[in-house]
Parts: sequence; structure tokens; C-alpha cells
Amino acid sequence: MTATIATGPVTQIAWVTDDIAATEAFLSTAFGAGTWTRMNDIRFAPEDCTLRGEPADFVIHVSIVYVGDLQLEVIQPVSGTSIYSEFLAEKGPGLHHLCFDVEDMEAALAAAAELGHPVHQAGSMMAGGMDFAYIDGTAHGVPYVEIARIGPEMKAIFEAIKAQS
Repeated sequence: MTATIATGPVTQIAWVTDDIAATEAFLSTAFGAGTWTRMNDIRFAPEDCTLRGEPADFVIHVSIVYVGDLQLEVIQPVSGTSIYSEFLAEKGPGLHHLCFDVEDMEAALAAAAELGHPVHQAGSMMAGGMDFAYIDGTAHGVPYVEIARIGPEMKAIFEAIKAQS
């Protein structure tokens, strides 16, 4: 049996931009998104994140809103090198990734390796409150695919954002 990285619905669609406010405005108009929750200057330190297996150190702005049960995310690179800054430099603003919430991160990563899909960026937030990894699908005509194990603390944050969206 062939491994499967993730199953189930896409829980998030994300864009990378150089103008977070303009992208929020477009998505609000285009998809009826409500109130955005913006978090500025989120730093990913080398001990929490890797880029192609090497320690990564970068800062981003993130904005989140819900349309129904689907989370929309906008990311604006601020400093350092990440898959977000690389994407913006190479392709310009645009659709960056789809996210699947997985319960077993180790199994998802093992399946990605078995299928020959290397992880380009990985890390954790809130002391393990959320673990994430990005698999590059661009050679196959799809954006990055994020797999994320979202712990109870982060789920509570997302539920609060959803309630005010």
C-alpha cells in the first residue's frame, strides 16, 4: 500500500504578499471575509524552524480570517530567508499553500519521505502548540502543501479568531 501524507479536507488556503493590507482587502471583497486578525512581527528562530534542513531565522506578518470553516491566511515576509520570502522573490505575490491538519505528524512526514517529497521548511510554534512542515508541490503544478499538527492551545486561538471573523 502506498503511503498517504494527509487525508481529509483542506483547512487553510494561504497567500504570500508584499502588501498584507491590500491582500486582506481583495480577499474580503472576493470571498466575503469578515474581520481579519493580524499578528505582526512573528519571529521564527533557528531553534524552532528549519529551511531545507538548516536552521532558519526570519520574521513575518500573518493575518487570518475564516470564511465558514475555511481559514484564509495572508503572510508578508519582513526579514530573513524563508519559503515565503523566496516565493515572493521568485514568483511575486500569490497563492502559496494549502494546509491539512494531521493528527500524527511523524507518520505524515514518513509518508512524504516515502513518496519522495522533501520537506522544504518545518518548525513549531508555542512550544509545540503547533508543528508544521511544507512540502513543495510546484514541480507538479500545485502550490506548497503544509501539514500541521495543531495542539489544543492553537486550536483555541483559531476558534477565537473564527468567532470574530
